[in-house]
Amino acid sequence: MASILDTALDLAAAGRAVFPVGNDKAPRCPRGHLAASTDPTTIRALHCDYGFVLIGIATGERSGISALDVDNKPGGLEWFAANRHKLPATRTHRTRSGGLHLWFKHRAGLRSSVATIAPGIDVRADAGSCIWWPAAGLPVLSAGPLADWPDWLVPPPKPGWTPPPAAPWVGNDRRARAYAEAALRRAIERVAGAAPGTRNATLNSETYGLLRLTSTGGLSAGEVAEAMAHAAIVAGLERREIEATLKSALSAREGAA
Repeated sequence: MASILDTALDLAAAGRAVFPVGNDKAPRCPRGHLAASTDPTTIRALHCDYGFVLIGIATGERSGISALDVDNKPGGLEWFAANRHKLPATRTHRTRSGGLHLWFKHRAGLRSSVATIAPGIDVRADAGSCIWWPAAGLPVLSAGPLADWPDWLVPPPKPGWTPPPAAPWVGNDRRARAYAEAALRRAIERVAGAAPGTRNATLNSETYGLLRLTSTGGLSAGEVAEAMAHAAIVAGLERREIEATLKSALSAREGAA
């Protein structure tokens, strides 16, 4: 049986940008899906530094694939049962929670969304990620070729604030960078694992705390916003909640500067 690193390298060879994820489904590397790569040397370094427990795929344009995430919670599987006759045959995985991941060719411009199509139905596309569950031993329900993303599954556009894109780190203080990376990793874990009822408050406090590190040159505001948005999606927050909370934290930090 192939090791998880071998599987990650095989996925990368097929053009899928991968990054290490923990058993709690939170990224193990500080920048989450932003650190995903198809380069074998980079992937081996990620495995050496952080370790692949699960394999995350940076979905969307970066990997050429997107996933329809059917959650095993109220609404998800019911929606799938009512609409499966309209869905084209495509690669399908069972998830650990009993849900489904239907994989499609990425459609240009398709962005990740939570419960926009229907309750329990998420889109993992640009600015998102998805776990490759077969690497954890879960079944491939259909190994067929990837279908095109169906026109009727394109969520309506949502106006609003978008977190600034993460820029490459350009500082020269390696100690500040190492400290900031460790803080970012801890914040991702806290936000991704926050309990219902505490998620918005956790996202706000962790984002505000990380933004203090931008003054030392260890992190950029873009890195903080993108990483926290990703962790909040893992936690189950809806996009409008994520956007509002991050915007509030960024504004509060700018006011305190």
